[in-house]
Amino acid sequence: MTRSQELFEKAQTLIPGGVNSPVRACRSVSCDPLFIARASGSKLVTEDGQELIDYVMSWGPMLLGHNHPDVAAAIAATAQGGTSFGAPCRLEVELAQAVVDAVPGIDMVRMVSSGTEATMSALRLARGYTGRNGVIKFHGGYHGHADAFLASAGSGVATQSIPGTPGVPQDVVKHTLLAHYNDLDAVKTLFANHGHDIAAVIVEPVAGNMGMVLPKPGFLEGLRELTRAYGALLIFDEVITGFRVAFGGAQQAFGIDPDLTCLGKIIGGGLPVGAYGGKREIMSHIAPSGTVYQAGTLSGNPLAMAAGLATLKALASRDYAALAVRTEAFSRELENILHSKGVPVTRNHIASIFTLFFTETPVTDFPSAQTADSGLFVSYYQQMRAQGIYLAPSGYECAFTSFAHSDEDLERTLDAAKRVRF
Repeated sequence: MTRSQELFEKAQTLIPGGVNSPVRACRSVSCDPLFIARASGSKLVTEDGQELIDYVMSWGPMLLGHNHPDVAAAIAATAQGGTSFGAPCRLEVELAQAVVDAVPGIDMVRMVSSGTEATMSALRLARGYTGRNGVIKFHGGYHGHADAFLASAGSGVATQSIPGTPGVPQDVVKHTLLAHYNDLDAVKTLFANHGHDIAAVIVEPVAGNMGMVLPKPGFLEGLRELTRAYGALLIFDEVITGFRVAFGGAQQAFGIDPDLTCLGKIIGGGLPVGAYGGKREIMSHIAPSGTVYQAGTLSGNPLAMAAGLATLKALASRDYAALAVRTEAFSRELENILHSKGVPVTRNHIASIFTLFFTETPVTDFPSAQTADSGLFVSYYQQMRAQGIYLAPSGYECAFTSFAHSDEDLERTLDAAKRVRF
C-alpha cells in the first residue's frame, strides 16, 4: 500500500469521504486521490515521492507557479508580526488599492475568505440594493455552495451526479431562475416574465465549471443591456477568470462593465482569499456604511493580504499574451494527438485556460458539455496520471498553465499523451 493510500484510508474514518472538497476524492475517475507533500513551480510531489507536472494549479490560483519566492517571502515576513489580528491592517488597504487599480468595474472592494463567501455576499448586496429577490444563473455555472446557487450547478456537483439540491429549502431555490449559458433569448424571456423581481444576473464571463466555455459574440453585451433596461445588477463571477484571462480580468478582455465583481483564487496567492467589489454607489450599501450586513473575523487576514499583494505585484509585469500563445499551441497539439488516435475531441481555449472535451460537438453550454464521453476521459486521466501528468479529476473542469511551466514540461506532457491508448 502506498503512503497516499494509507492516508486516504485513515482520512475516510475522520473526514466525510476522506476529503475536504468532494471532487478531490477522484471517484469519477475510478482512482484514489494522491496526497501532496509539497509543490514548487509547475511541479507537485506526492507523499510517495512521485513528481507530477501540474495542470490543476490548485484549481487556478497558481498563475505564477507554486511556492513563488516573492509570495513565500511575503508570507514569511508578515508571519513574523502575527498571523491574525481581527482588526484593520495596512496590507488590506494596499491589496484593495491594487484590485481597484487593476479591475475596471471595481471602485470599492470588500475582502472575504473564499469565492463562495464573495458570491453569496454579492447576491445579498444585489438583493438589498434593488429590493428584489430573484437571481438568474446559468445551467452548469458554479458560484460556490451557497444555497441559492446550487440549482443546476456545474463542476463538483455535476461530477458527483448529485440530484437536485439536498439540504437546500425550496423556498430559497425558488428565487433562482435558470437559463442556458450563451442563450440570450432565454434570458430575455425570464426578464419579460419576472423582470419586476430580478435583482441580478450572475455569470462567469468565461464559463469555467462546465469545462471552459467561451461567451458567444454579443452574449455578455446582451446581459449588460438587459440588466440595465430592467434595473437589475450584472454580477461577474471572476473567481477563475480574474487576473488570469487578463490582468484586469475577463471584463477588461471583453470590454464589459459589470455592476459587481466576485474575485478569489489568484488574489490570495494560494491562501484562502475572496473579494467582491463594484460601483461605489452600490458598495456603499454594505455595513457599516449601509444596512446590508456581511462580516468575517478572518477577512483581511494579514498573511492572505501579503500573499495576494505579492502575487499581483509580480503579475503586473508578466507577459500574458506570450503565455496565451504558448497555451494555445500546446493545447492544440494535445488535441491533434488525441484526434490522431481516432477519438472525438473538442478544444476550448482562452489565455492560460483550456479544456479538452471528448466529443465532436462544439461545446457552447452545459448540455453540449454533457455530450462528452466520460469513459474516454477516465481512461485519459488515469494514463496521464500514471505518467506523471496531474489533471483535474473531472471532465467539467479546466486545465491551467502558468508562467512556471517550461517548454520541457509541455513537451513531456505531449509525449505522455502520445503514449495514451484507448
